[in-house]
Amino acid sequence: MESHTGKAWPPVAAENHNSQNARRCGPAPAPPPNAEARRFEELTGRGVHSPTMAALGAYRCIECSREASELYRDYQRGVLRISICKSCQKPVDKYIEYDPVIILINAVLCKAQAYRHILFNTKINIHGKLCIFCLLCEAYLRWLQLQDSSQNTNPDDLIRYAKEWDFYRMFGIASLEQTSFLVGIFISLWWMRPEMLKTKSDFILLLKALLLSSYGKLLLIPAVIWEHDYTPLCLAFIKVFVLISNSQAIRVTLNLNRILPWLAICFGFILENGIVCLVQKLRWDV
Repeated sequence: MESHTGKAWPPVAAENHNSQNARRCGPAPAPPPNAEARRFEELTGRGVHSPTMAALGAYRCIECSREASELYRDYQRGVLRISICKSCQKPVDKYIEYDPVIILINAVLCKAQAYRHILFNTKINIHGKLCIFCLLCEAYLRWLQLQDSSQNTNPDDLIRYAKEWDFYRMFGIASLEQTSFLVGIFISLWWMRPEMLKTKSDFILLLKALLLSSYGKLLLIPAVIWEHDYTPLCLAFIKVFVLISNSQAIRVTLNLNRILPWLAICFGFILENGIVCLVQKLRWDV
């Protein structure tokens, strides 16, 4: 039916037709995520993971170690604001704006805030590779000491020391001592505070913290390459630095005081030295 104007009548039919087409097409697509926020997460490896993780408190405040749902809030148009902790009223993680070099320096200084940032608020998964590389450094150091301890200049003896078997043997001994050290720490902590290590995720997080905090062993290679009269003293300082880093990692991960981590470190160190004495008695290191 047409009106005197020549237009279709009634106009409601056209409106119904348009609404049916809209229903077929579905809701309007969501606007793309903020490119600035996405670039921020790609460069820093930080940001809000998923709604589920955020709801479970995937992050920690680096000041008071309280759980937080997000590190920053995205207000679109490239405007990002660091979240404020509801407990201590300080920024949840100020390090998300810092350069990685500054974060590394603070970690070397054993600051608890830097440790919390690395362990809880970043996506670093290099602890396995770092552990292998540190063991290789320690095995190389022992292999050199084993070679230098020989007073025999027989060429056949030098060839024997040059074989790969000696290096692999030193790597196995270093791995055994490292494992005994970690086992001693876990046993002592479980005995002193069993409620701290209830789930598998607690063990994994503490193991990751201990492996990452052993990065000081990488200094063994420069200490050996630039050898001088003070090399034994440097090696002793490196050992002490690694133990201090391990203690700080335990303290930050489990939110303990300063005494319990050192007790666990001492127990692990005693167990490690027990394995060293056993290896020397069996003459596996010769």
